[in-house]
Amino acid sequence: MNPPRTIALRGGRIVDATGERSGDVLLEDGEIVQVGPDLSGDETLDASGAIVAPGFVDLHAHLRQPGKEEAETIESGSRAAALGGYTAVLAMPNTTPPIDTAAVVREVLELGRGSLVDVHTSGAITVGRAGEQLAPMAEMASLGVRVFTDDGTGVQDDRLMRRALEYASGLGVTLAQHCEVTSLSEGTCMHEGYWSSKLGLPGQPAEAEELMVMRDIALARMTGARIHFQHLSTAGSVAMVQGARSAGLQVTSEAAPHHFTLTDECCADYDPTFKVHPPLRTTEDVAAICSGLAEGWIDAIATDHAPHTPESKELPFDQAPPGMLGLEYALALAFTELVDGGHMSETEVIAAMSWKPAAIGGFESHGRPVSEGEPANLVVVDPSQRWRIDAGGGASRSRNVPYVGREVRGKVRHTIVGGRPVVINGEAQQ
Repeated sequence: MNPPRTIALRGGRIVDATGERSGDVLLEDGEIVQVGPDLSGDETLDASGAIVAPGFVDLHAHLRQPGKEEAETIESGSRAAALGGYTAVLAMPNTTPPIDTAAVVREVLELGRGSLVDVHTSGAITVGRAGEQLAPMAEMASLGVRVFTDDGTGVQDDRLMRRALEYASGLGVTLAQHCEVTSLSEGTCMHEGYWSSKLGLPGQPAEAEELMVMRDIALARMTGARIHFQHLSTAGSVAMVQGARSAGLQVTSEAAPHHFTLTDECCADYDPTFKVHPPLRTTEDVAAICSGLAEGWIDAIATDHAPHTPESKELPFDQAPPGMLGLEYALALAFTELVDGGHMSETEVIAAMSWKPAAIGGFESHGRPVSEGEPANLVVVDPSQRWRIDAGGGASRSRNVPYVGREVRGKVRHTIVGGRPVVINGEAQQ
């Protein structure tokens, strides 16, 4: 069946980087053709009582393909993303093999072509993510890769990281850093503090993250290059990013939902579902992440969606892999914790999930204003819908959900990618 010629989103409150207003939105041939009152189309999608916004962009998703398809595939991950309101996701390169060559980039992009959302990929900074030799970034950049990271590990060698930043500047791409000094983090499995001592588990100090943030800010100042800090988790990191931004450096950053909703006390029962990397931190660190997002020092909310098979997450806490699911829960967690908690407005949350990450990742057709002639990559969110998170894991192949039983507010009603409704009334389309 051919798709309808025009689609009207009726009765919504439009929220984008230009402000807020009421109006209907008419879509045709993959773009917005009209915005105004009382519009009609061949198909109507109800947006009454809802927010119509540019689709969300996730700068940090582990889609596991190639190599770990038992935990997630690009297809299943993109389905989860669509249900979460995302129109584009950035796949991380810690796959098997890693995304460190043009050939693997092509494979991932090809796998993503039939997905419900636009799948972009990052490339590794170093060959094999081993931190010893720069990967062929120019070859990957020629295929459209705009973000490079060794996510899962940080680049430990200072001189190599300096060279990478200088090289990236010449290519016009952004380096994203997993901030962790391995000499302080190796062998650890949670935050170092009261709870690690009580539980008898080896802890990772906040300084393991903060020392690398400090170093890379210094290297960004030296080279004039852009640097993006991934999944910040400590108060000290937020303070240093604030200082760097105030000094005019090209520094951006992201925070994951689990780092503004959960603390290290969640590990008290040795449940590996709460093991993540960087680890859950203290109440004070959570407050700092919330403040950093509210004040704009942290630019984006990124899920760090990290699926793992049930059998791997059933291993003892110190042996289980780190990571949590996030794509289907990020919006509701942000509305519940950040908006209802008095830190941010709904518009500020949407900005941190849409046009701000789109700008950082170079996603030119996403995060755009809801106006005539713009690409029809949109999300319709019911901000009043309350629901309880269950243990099913949603569309993901994995089930490592740390928010089970939590009552949250905000649900995606429709997601439109390239003018095509991929989620209608909360149901993913084929």
